[in-house]
Amino acid sequence: MNLPRSSVSKLIQDLEAHLGTKLVERTTRSVTMTNEGVAYHERALHLLADLDEMDSTVKGARATPKGRLRVDIGSVLANRILIPAFDDFRTRYPEIELLLGVNDRAADLIGEGIDCVIRGGALADSSLKARRLCELDYVVCAAPAYLEGRSPPRHPDEIAGHQVVSYFSATSGKRFPLRFVRGAERLEVQPVDGISVNESTAHLTALLSGLGIGQSFGYLARPHFADGTLVELLTDWKPDHHVLHLVYPADRFPNPRLRAFTEWATQLFAACDARRPEGHSHSSSTLMDNLSTPGNFSPGR
Repeated sequence: MNLPRSSVSKLIQDLEAHLGTKLVERTTRSVTMTNEGVAYHERALHLLADLDEMDSTVKGARATPKGRLRVDIGSVLANRILIPAFDDFRTRYPEIELLLGVNDRAADLIGEGIDCVIRGGALADSSLKARRLCELDYVVCAAPAYLEGRSPPRHPDEIAGHQVVSYFSATSGKRFPLRFVRGAERLEVQPVDGISVNESTAHLTALLSGLGIGQSFGYLARPHFADGTLVELLTDWKPDHHVLHLVYPADRFPNPRLRAFTEWATQLFAACDARRPEGHSHSSSTLMDNLSTPGNFSPGR
C-alpha cells in the first residue's frame, strides 16, 4: 500500500489497543504473529474475499471472471487429468489466478481459505455443497513381474495368499480392505501382506513396480494394460464406482471464478466417467480432444 513502516506499526498498535490483545511479537531482529494474530489475519482474508466477491458480482464480472481461486485436488487426479488440461482453462479464463493444492489429505475449506476441493467418496459434512463430476470405476491388476512364478487369483478369496498394494488411513493408520462385487455377491478382503500407501500416485507406482496386487482406477490402469506393464485380474469382480465431487462451503455464494471453474471441471471429468459407453477408452489426450470439440463446452453456462 506504499505506507511508511512507522505508519504500519502505528496502525497495528491501534488495532491491538482496540482488540485488547497482542497480534504480533516484536524483537530487534524479527516480527512474528501471535496465535491471535494468525486467527485474526485468516478471518480478515475471508472478509476481504467476500467483499471482493460481492463487488465482482455487482460489477458483472460473470462475463469475465477474474481474481484468485484456490482449488485442492488429489495427486493422481491433478497429474493425470487436471494439469494436462489446464492450458485450456487458462486460455478461456486468462484473468483467473489458479492456486492448486495437490494432496490426498482432508482439507479444512474455511480455515485454509480454500474455494473448493475435488474429492471422492461419501460426503458426510452437511456444511458443504457438492457438484457431482463423474464416477470412476476400479480394476484389479498387477505387474507381469509380480505375477511371474505365481498363480494369479481366480477368486477374491485367493488374494489372501498374495502381496497387496493397498491404502491406509492417514489418521488411524488402518489399511482399507479391498471390496469386490459380482451381481448380488459382495466380498471384502483385508490385506495382510504387502505395502500400503496413503497417496494415489504412489499407489500406481507401487503396482507398476511389481510390489503386489491392487485395485486402481480404470482410467489410470487401462493404458498400462495396452502396453503390457499391468495385467487385469478378476475381470468379473468389479468394486462399486468411486463418485467424484467438487465441494465448496454451503454458506458461500459461488463467485464468478468458482462458477467458471465448476463448469469447466464438470466438462473435463465427464470425459472419464465410467457410466459413459465409451468411458473405458479415455486417456489424457482424449480428454483434451473432448474439451476442444466445438459445442462440447459453453464457458458462459
